[in-house]
Amino acid sequence: MAFLLLASVALACYALVLAFLWWRQEALLFYPVPLPADQPLATAPDIRERTVDVPGARLSVLHLQRPGAKGVVFFLHGNAGNLQGWFSNADFYREAGYDLVMPDYRGFGKSTGRITSAQQLRDDVRAVWNQVAPEYRGRKIVLYGRSLGTGLAADLAQELSAQGHAPDLTVLVSPYTSFRALASEFYPWVPGALLRYPLETESHLPRIAGPVLLVHAQDDRLIGAHHLRKLQEVLPAARVLVVPGADHNDLHDSPVYREELRRALRALWLTPSTSAAPSRSAGSRTPPPAAAGS
Repeated sequence: MAFLLLASVALACYALVLAFLWWRQEALLFYPVPLPADQPLATAPDIRERTVDVPGARLSVLHLQRPGAKGVVFFLHGNAGNLQGWFSNADFYREAGYDLVMPDYRGFGKSTGRITSAQQLRDDVRAVWNQVAPEYRGRKIVLYGRSLGTGLAADLAQELSAQGHAPDLTVLVSPYTSFRALASEFYPWVPGALLRYPLETESHLPRIAGPVLLVHAQDDRLIGAHHLRKLQEVLPAARVLVVPGADHNDLHDSPVYREELRRALRALWLTPSTSAAPSRSAGSRTPPPAAAGS
């Protein structure tokens, strides 16, 4: 009898923990750093702040925009911080000849609202893309995802490919196969069905038209290299770079990474664009089936 009582209490506690995780899992997945609404983010004359209104929130976006740019890099950052820390490499993109567009997710930086679902994240990304895309018709389109952003970038790249507007290059840095797979590594005692953010990279890759560059740090202790190997299996045609001596948080400082990205961006100058950028209405779609790190 005592054993049954103890087991019942343990089961009840486990159920309470799972219920808490269901309702509060955003606190375990996202680490936004808010900023005051009047906090200036841009000081250089060729960088401007812009906002994108989405249902229930207003997203903060930084836009490096220069005359004569070859195209744009649409950059989806990781799950922590804000644009104040992420938008720190404008000179690299200036020298490469590209504009740079980078949004903050809800609750990050000066973006209002809060993240409540994976579909909301996807819809917000499309809202920002649909606003800036008309400015880059006929120029190079590069979709770039970093860590959390890799699943979102792959999803957007797949959608644009299906619409006949494939990006000229998709760059996924520190990619995961899926959020569900990643969560199972950190919380193996939590049922996968409990995750409300089943963001995918693996399932989108084979349906992306155009070249894909996969980059991973050799010593990444947050998103292990086995994720990269699995992604290589599903898209053998992808170009892969494993950055020696780098970890998850310092990969962007590696000269090896910077040189490879610079080469990939400049190589696009010599190739015709795979498609023109979509119109403002191109982001509408039927929601797909459900498919981290800084």
